[in-house]
Amino acid sequence: MKKKLIALFSVLLLTSSLFLSSCSLPGLGGSSKDTIRIGAMATTESQIVSNILKELIEHDTGLKVEIVNNLGSTIVQHQAMLNGDVDITATRYTGTDLVGPLGEDAIKDPEKALAAVKKGFEERFHQTWFDSYGFANTYVFMVRQDTAKKYNLNTVSDMRKVENELTAGVDNSWMEREGDGYKAFSKAYDIEFKKIFPMQIGLIYTALKNNQMDVALGYSTDGRIPTYNLKLLKDDKKFFPPYDASALATDEILKKHPELKTTINKLKGKISTEEMQKLNYEADGKLKEPSIVAQEFLQKNNYFDGKN
Repeated sequence: MKKKLIALFSVLLLTSSLFLSSCSLPGLGGSSKDTIRIGAMATTESQIVSNILKELIEHDTGLKVEIVNNLGSTIVQHQAMLNGDVDITATRYTGTDLVGPLGEDAIKDPEKALAAVKKGFEERFHQTWFDSYGFANTYVFMVRQDTAKKYNLNTVSDMRKVENELTAGVDNSWMEREGDGYKAFSKAYDIEFKKIFPMQIGLIYTALKNNQMDVALGYSTDGRIPTYNLKLLKDDKKFFPPYDASALATDEILKKHPELKTTINKLKGKISTEEMQKLNYEADGKLKEPSIVAQEFLQKNNYFDGKN
């Protein structure tokens, strides 16, 4: 399986390399050498965190910062950094990059996974992987509060005693995933739900809220989790690999502007999963621009008045 994943990543990396070399993404190719370029994916989360970094770097250092948008995946982000098209990528996830660019097996321990990507990216790509912002965006089982109370559910293992009574909504792709998909989950936890409803991930949260199922598998930083007052069940067997989020910067840009390291490190452990949920909802639920959400976060936490 590991060889298949590495081969697949190599093909996708070659494809993205050809794409990036043959055309220019918005923001690429025309930047001044004195401009710090931050790569961002199209996700709400990546847009918000990229803008947080942009605002903080500009405030602290006086450097001009440009966000390079539409980097559609980890693969494209990785290739953009290798090509020198961006200096920093704002949202990189340990589990994704460990298996993807580094081609290693998943590591379930968060600290060991972080250490592995730090070592691997420095040695192989001359890039610095920063400590986590404090949140991880991973798969998580969730239930309504009434369901949690009815069955006394606090951990994933707690579902086993009432598995025959629980219906579950899950991401379509999760049913077929190797390693951390349904088959492996069922084996690890010895749980077989009464019925499973595979569906698009974006529909799951509302379906759970509207009592269309008892349990849902979603993403831990989705803003609808606190909005709908859903309860997250602890992955007590640590089945899902960690996807802790961090910034990644080239050693070259840090050598040229060493002050960047101090600024980026200000965000170490400062954005919890609960906080990221709220920030995502500000954009997705209240339709605020990610740049506005970022500014409000920095102002609220005193990053602009020298207290952080």
